[in-house]
Amino acid sequence: MQSRNRLFDDMSQLMTNAMGVAQGAKDEAETAFKSMIDRWMADRDFVTREEFDAARAMAQKAREENEALKARVDALEDALKSR
Repeated sequence: MQSRNRLFDDMSQLMTNAMGVAQGAKDEAETAFKSMIDRWMADRDFVTREEFDAARAMAQKAREENEALKARVDALEDALKSR
């Protein structure tokens, strides 16, 4: 009976080690894939979320300034017409 328990212990240890190797391979594959995607995206000149938000804020500010200037020009034109 001892040899049978030893066989199961060895099989259990082998399976545990195989799962560890499989997990390591999975982690390595994920890291390699993420690295490949990061390089691909960097080569395509995509902007980061921070850069996009900054450009959007600048565009919004410019739009507001344009609206204020348009209102001011309209008011000046109305003042010139009423003279």
